[in-house]
Amino acid sequence: MNQTTPRPTGLFLFDKPRGITSHDAVDLLRAKLLFRRIGHTGTLDPMATGLLIMLVGSATSAQSGMQGSPKIYGGTILFGTETDTWDAEGKITAEAPPPRLDADSVKKAVEAFSGKIIQTVPPYSAVRRGGEALYKMARRNEVVPEIKREVEVRWLSWNVRPPVLEFEIQCSGGTYVRSIAFEMGRYLGSRAHLSSLRRLSIGPWSVTDAVSVEGLEAMPGASVLAALRPVAA
Repeated sequence: MNQTTPRPTGLFLFDKPRGITSHDAVDLLRAKLLFRRIGHTGTLDPMATGLLIMLVGSATSAQSGMQGSPKIYGGTILFGTETDTWDAEGKITAEAPPPRLDADSVKKAVEAFSGKIIQTVPPYSAVRRGGEALYKMARRNEVVPEIKREVEVRWLSWNVRPPVLEFEIQCSGGTYVRSIAFEMGRYLGSRAHLSSLRRLSIGPWSVTDAVSVEGLEAMPGASVLAALRPVAA
């Protein structure tokens, strides 16, 4: 890109499919725009799908502010098994009979994980302690320090299909939905892990307005440029 060509700037709404990383998604957009200064506003794990906001050019300056935006997720918690990653990507580390997911039990569990709560950060996470990401320690089978943080969670809906709990929640930036699944399993006297997750919105931005991976692959560079949105919106 020569000096006379306007540098692209803005945000791109992407509907991330399961199986690719957020970094993979950024690389797809870089290849389309032939431009490297691209970041995103919050990682989605490979097993998760849904809205990934990518920031292009000078719009990357808004990254830290947008990472704290409230998010809405839909997903499922599977009771009876616990994994080392606290989601479906990990190895099963513990099993227990699924709890009775009757209306009263589920309501109490939902209430226990509503509002401002203190949650444990998963050992397989990018959170750093002493300059090193926790997941690197976990992969070396080292003792991972326990880190807790305050987050805010609001349950929008839930539905029981034993041994699965379907849910939709709104949560503050920095919330680990995997932690809610893991800790809810323990709370109900069983074990559990996050079996699916889809990010539906970030702040005012919705996945319904996002471009799929097939759509991005089919778009010429000029169409991708035209799809960039101003951050101020």
